Amino acid sequence: MRAVLLIAAKDLRQRFRDRSAIIVGFAAPLLISFLMSAAFGGAEDLHATIAFVDEDGGELGSALEEVLSIPELEEVLTVETRDRADAAARVDDGDLDAALVVPAGFTTAVIAGEGAELEVLAGVDAPLSAAITRAVAEGFLTQVRANRVAVATAIDAGAPVTDIAALAERAAATAPATALEDQPLGGRELDLISYYAPGMAIFFLLYAIGFTAKSYFTEQREGTLDRMAAAPLRPSAILAGKALSVLVYGTTSLTTVAVVTSLAFGAEWGPAGAVAAIVLAMVLAVVALTALVIAVSRTERQADGLASIVTFTLALLGGNFVFVATAPEAMRRAALLTPNGWALRGFTDLATGSAASSAVVPVLSILVFAAITAAAAAVTGRGLVTR
Repeated sequence: MRAVLLIAAKDLRQRFRDRSAIIVGFAAPLLISFLMSAAFGGAEDLHATIAFVDEDGGELGSALEEVLSIPELEEVLTVETRDRADAAARVDDGDLDAALVVPAGFTTAVIAGEGAELEVLAGVDAPLSAAITRAVAEGFLTQVRANRVAVATAIDAGAPVTDIAALAERAAATAPATALEDQPLGGRELDLISYYAPGMAIFFLLYAIGFTAKSYFTEQREGTLDRMAAAPLRPSAILAGKALSVLVYGTTSLTTVAVVTSLAFGAEWGPAGAVAAIVLAMVLAVVALTALVIAVSRTERQADGLASIVTFTLALLGGNFVFVATAPEAMRRAALLTPNGWALRGFTDLATGSAASSAVVPVLSILVFAAITAAAAAVTGRGLVTR
């Protein structure tokens, strides 16, 4: 056991003397997770400033203006009344996100049953704001069509044609037959920092695969492994010492990022015990992956290239850069084939208020991956360290 600890301590000293290891394991995940959450955080507080242009001057133009001022839209829209030329110029300059135009003759065309359209002037730099404006316009047009169908149905049923105005007013005032209502399901809303903090921490943890593989082949080239193999040490003690160094480094890295992002950025990681279980399982998976990369490589260059492929493939499939829940189904399924995909699933569940027991399946899945990978490394690298 003493030999295992000495080898691990030696590897850790070498690791922490390397500034790049400090940056990759601690500084980079903290910085990148904050930058990514800040960059994408604007989507959570989206607010658009649009112009309303009423060239119609009829009842429907006034009705649409009232719709734009309802309290439900105040959080996402600021509406300015302008003429078409001014609105178009300001949208083109980027001063406004979009403009909604009611063309002349709109009310008359709707009453006559003719085709009637609203116009949306959109800025190329504000696609989300333009989409919101289009959604409001389409919702209003849908209600107008529904009111027109209701009036036509009433007239077909025998209502006097002279009562069209009253029928239209009554149709507009009638509450919809169905409506959407938000119902809380419990738990917390997932903040972007609570997703990207573990996502970036795990991504940079995967770099330990390349660091350790490079260290192994450096020691092989310099004869350090031969000297250790010639000593009264079992080969298993050498491998265990190196695995322990990766375990300590990875656990320290993830734990540091978890603590700092929780205190400094308000990230939610979940109950400490469940988080620790996922962290340990993920680090064990990295240890197994490191062993496999070393086992199948013959040179330092091969190990470096293979480690890079493994790191970025797992990061892309597992969802370290993209929120997997919004990805296509094929990618969501692929994420469950990766240890980091399961780890992020566990951290996401815990961050949104799920019980600590929700980490059981992710932890077991990661450990199964680690066991299979370790077995493959043991078979492939048999006799890798010999006396």
